[in-house]
Amino acid sequence: MKRQEFLKTSGLIIASSLIGNCQGRVKKEKEVEARKGALRLSTTIYELQLRQAWTLSRGTWNTRRNVLVRLEKDGVVAYGESAPIPRYNESAESNQEFIQRALPVLEKDLWEYQDRWRELEALAPGQNAAKAALDMAILDWVAKSLGIPLYRFFGLDRNKTLPTTFSIGIDTVEVMQKTAQSVPAFRRLKIKVGVADDKKHIEGIRAVTDRPLVVDANEGWKDRQQALEMINWMAERGVEFVEQPMPAANLEDHRWLKERVKIPIMADESVHKIQDVPALASAFHGINIKLMKCGGLQEALRLVAVARAHGLKLMIGCMIESSLAIAAATTLTPLFDYADLDGNILINNDPFRGLTLDGDRWLLTDKPGLGVEPVIPEW
Repeated sequence: MKRQEFLKTSGLIIASSLIGNCQGRVKKEKEVEARKGALRLSTTIYELQLRQAWTLSRGTWNTRRNVLVRLEKDGVVAYGESAPIPRYNESAESNQEFIQRALPVLEKDLWEYQDRWRELEALAPGQNAAKAALDMAILDWVAKSLGIPLYRFFGLDRNKTLPTTFSIGIDTVEVMQKTAQSVPAFRRLKIKVGVADDKKHIEGIRAVTDRPLVVDANEGWKDRQQALEMINWMAERGVEFVEQPMPAANLEDHRWLKERVKIPIMADESVHKIQDVPALASAFHGINIKLMKCGGLQEALRLVAVARAHGLKLMIGCMIESSLAIAAATTLTPLFDYADLDGNILINNDPFRGLTLDGDRWLLTDKPGLGVEPVIPEW
């Protein structure tokens, strides 16, 4: 067996051991309900309102439309959330359509959650945010049925959750400086880059804080020489690592870049499933795992194991999400090196409560399941 194949197989075995022992305005544009025995499933589209315009190298948003899932079976109510990613041809409507198609899977035994995830994965390609929402709801239901928090179900220590970065979107230098100064509790800041004014923005941030920085280019640099120059320039200004410097398709350019940069580069848009990891190991120093990209908590655990087997650093990230999805991701942070879980801080109409921020670290409760509850009318 080749070394790469051995490492991949080893990672899968490790992942199996991690999860196998446990077997303000609501837009009801579309509702899916099913009753068969004790099962009831409903979804609603919820429009998250951003506190300020959120700009990346590929666009600007003031709102994001997520899908909230409510699953009830045997008297236990569980929740899930999808944050559709347009970059991968997802929308709130396409996520809802997938969830509706998944009803026959959900009507089976939810205690066999690994089988249910495989069936969801096989149901249709893509729509990973919808798969993440259903995986989240299933595992929330399982943990609540057992009367234990989800982190305990995974065998993890809530006292070892990681501090999160605070993300600053692309804006004028003055606005970015003001944002950095407004969040003194966060020990590490994440700066969005990938535009013509990158150097001006980093210099502006450095003028008001000496805190460690990480940057995310979101595939914004199209030329490897430009990426190399920018990364090594940033390395001299206290940037610790750079996420996704160039387009995901440019794997060879990332390999070239990895051999020449002064600080690590992390894959984000390049990584989705465990099958992606072996090829990425030669092109990046680490990967950013997001529940919405990979399809849920179960696949995230498998990604952790396979990535560790390949010697990669690990970051867990998020999209613009409510406290529900952030709580789900936070349960896994003891397995990671870095966390970027601030999506709910960037909105002003969080539909869930129960997740408390202590400085820059999320505190998980001892309540069963994900430990959060909706503050909006049940849907």
